[in-house]
Amino acid sequence: MNTPFTRRRVPAALAAVALAVSLGALAPQASAEDGGAPFGPGCASVPKQGTGSLADLADDPVATAASKNPALSTLVTAVQKAGLVDTLNNAKGITVFAPTNDAFAKIPKADLDKVLADKATLTKILTYHVVDEPVKKADLADGSFKTLQGGTLTTAGSGDSYKVNDTASVVCGDVRTANATVHVIDTVLMPR
Repeated sequence: MNTPFTRRRVPAALAAVALAVSLGALAPQASAEDGGAPFGPGCASVPKQGTGSLADLADDPVATAASKNPALSTLVTAVQKAGLVDTLNNAKGITVFAPTNDAFAKIPKADLDKVLADKATLTKILTYHVVDEPVKKADLADGSFKTLQGGTLTTAGSGDSYKVNDTASVVCGDVRTANATVHVIDTVLMPR
């Protein structure tokens, strides 16, 4: 059964917003053991120092860190509306696939507004973007991960080019926060 693209993307957009909030909070606390330096074309826009820099984000839990990144403001709003700030901030060793504002902008405004107003749907979408284990760059080459929502997401790629569910590109990966690894993505994911 096919469902309209916009109906499926609105929940995904909301999840992406929550993830973006989480990703914004991540900072590079990486070592040779737990991963590497952040990678991807989107990392160039992260401030080199001060508020929102990788060093600044590394000190905060993921949702708090995300709130410092203007490119994740839609995700932060979604995470707040879903009541997931404490859940994300208190989790340990999670990975967030965080959609950017541009990812949410791909969803028609009416659909996005509807999802943001539906806490159950929003929560389902946002928790689909969270994996309850560390997922480093090396794990992205050919991965399959169970999400907090209960579904599965897949990753594939090599070098600095990785896709999630064959639809979303990682634009800045391996960002570290105090409690999470964040992979910022360019498309909101839909639960499978």
